Amino acid sequence: MLLEIGQLSTSCTDIGQFLRAVHGALGRIMYAANFYVALNELDGDPHEVRFVYYVDEMDESPDPDEVSLLASPDESPTAWVIMNRQQLVMTAAEHHSRQRDGDLIGQGTVAEHWMGCPLLDQDGQALGAIAIQTYDTGHTFSEEDQALFALIANHVSSALQGLQSMDRLERAVRERTLRLEHEVAERSRAEKLQRALYEIASLSASASDTGVLPGRLHEIISGLITARNFLLALYHPDTDEISIPYFVDEKHAEAPVKRFRYGLGMSSYVLRHKRAELLDATRYAALAGAGEIDEPLGSEDIASWMGAPMLLGEQAYGVIIVQSYDDSVLYTQADLDILAFMASHVAVALARMQSDRAIHRAKASLEEQNAALNSALTRLQEAQTELVRQEKLASLGRLVAGVAHEINTPLGICVTATSHLVQELKLVKEDLAAGQLDEEGLNGFFDTIDQSLRIMTTNTQRAAALVRSFKQVAVDQSSDNIRNFNLAKYVAEVLLSLQPKLKGKPIRIDVNCPNDIQMESFPGAVSQIVTNMVVNSLVHGFDEDQGGTIRITGRLEGEHVLFDYSDDGIGMDQETLGQLFDPFFTTKRGSGGSGLGAHILYNLVTGPLGGTIKVNSAPGMGLHYQLRFPRDQRKGKEKAEEKAQEKADVQA
Repeated sequence: MLLEIGQLSTSCTDIGQFLRAVHGALGRIMYAANFYVALNELDGDPHEVRFVYYVDEMDESPDPDEVSLLASPDESPTAWVIMNRQQLVMTAAEHHSRQRDGDLIGQGTVAEHWMGCPLLDQDGQALGAIAIQTYDTGHTFSEEDQALFALIANHVSSALQGLQSMDRLERAVRERTLRLEHEVAERSRAEKLQRALYEIASLSASASDTGVLPGRLHEIISGLITARNFLLALYHPDTDEISIPYFVDEKHAEAPVKRFRYGLGMSSYVLRHKRAELLDATRYAALAGAGEIDEPLGSEDIASWMGAPMLLGEQAYGVIIVQSYDDSVLYTQADLDILAFMASHVAVALARMQSDRAIHRAKASLEEQNAALNSALTRLQEAQTELVRQEKLASLGRLVAGVAHEINTPLGICVTATSHLVQELKLVKEDLAAGQLDEEGLNGFFDTIDQSLRIMTTNTQRAAALVRSFKQVAVDQSSDNIRNFNLAKYVAEVLLSLQPKLKGKPIRIDVNCPNDIQMESFPGAVSQIVTNMVVNSLVHGFDEDQGGTIRITGRLEGEHVLFDYSDDGIGMDQETLGQLFDPFFTTKRGSGGSGLGAHILYNLVTGPLGGTIKVNSAPGMGLHYQLRFPRDQRKGKEKAEEKAQEKADVQA
């Protein structure tokens, strides 16, 4: 038998199977109808045992996986064997005697003869106990049986150590497997939640309105919990109402109401308390009976019900409700936590969608306003361009009128001188024909011719200079071409064309400009700038009959021209100076001022001439312009074209 026990210990992998074989072998050498083995829990309380093998004629076998708590050693023979690590043999008479003394309680039917041995490991620590008993007085255990049973117990102990180690390993593996399965389930659940949140976020970003959200949301939540009956309620704070945009139910094809006032039904109950609720049929009926639910809407024949508010801070967006009519589908707190978690993220999605719609509306409104403003700006720019063109033409027209008036005087003198010569020639011819022409008359005629020709030569030269100056200035003002010109000579020509405006005014113009400044620029812009400066000084800088001086200075600084213009007129305050270059701003509204002279001046300096302009003034201190612009605009134009080409190449 001992050899068989040794073989069993190596061939069996299950403790129960091993002990069943031991029981069978034991029964062949002694009476063993009633046999059991109790093993201590590993690393547990020594009073906690599992009856891993139990066969008894009188008592029911306990669950081998169930942990039983033994009484104290004085009260339980099994506990006594384990705690004292000694063999114990007891008859029914001894058992009853100890029961009368109150020392022994035990469990199960009292045996006629009971024998138990400790199962010890190699260190002498108790693994448990092995016991054999009989209820028949014809079968008792002799001393030989007791010695044999103790020997068998010792070998069983040795075998059990290995099996128990394997059992411990298997149990550890099972426990680890269960933990891993739990971890896998939790991870799978977390992944599903994460995926659900991602889908909700994606849905809120891609959906153009809330009509797409509910159906997809139902699908997402159904992937996490059973949601055959699903309802989405939205709260409208502006009207204090609740609407039902989405409703799926096993008993009803449509929602009982599509829109109702806040305060009715379970939706209002959840929103009012601002917390997720889990109800069964009893709790639901109790709330309805207590008046906590005002006019319940829909079917009340439910097995389980969950509702979670969609909250973002204190802002309530609505409620998500899931319910079951099936007793086999009962929701748990874990399900409620999932629903509440999803509801909070749906609230974020709804808030985002509302914000996106608000931004979209604001953007559309801004685009409409921008389109209107751009249209108005375009019309304004077109009108401004037309006014500037008209102002230039008007300036040219005034120049034409002034030059025409100025030319009229020398031409009139020439006409008068010519008429006088014709008359004198007629008289001389008559005297010559009558023989009355003497030396004195002829000399007088010659003096008249000489004087008249000198008058005609002076006035025709003056008229020719005016025409030449006007012609060049007029052509330049109507042309946008770059050409070479001498700055000093060109300024002199412009001032000559302005003589009609200066005539009769006590205004002196001093020009200090070197004769070696050759420009490659826009002469029309220079002409218009000088003209506008002089005209503005005459109109705004000097009062009627007020004398004064205008100073114009030009000099080179590297490849740039510094052009200064100043008058000693009345000047202007800082507020007026700040609006000087604004279009249509003038201090002489209704008195000949268009408000475009300084504006055109600024645009010509910063535009065609590619320069800068500064202006200083103060009341009583006159006005001072400081212009700086390139001498050679062709080089600047070529550099700008090169930069534009380089930029285009980089972009390409």
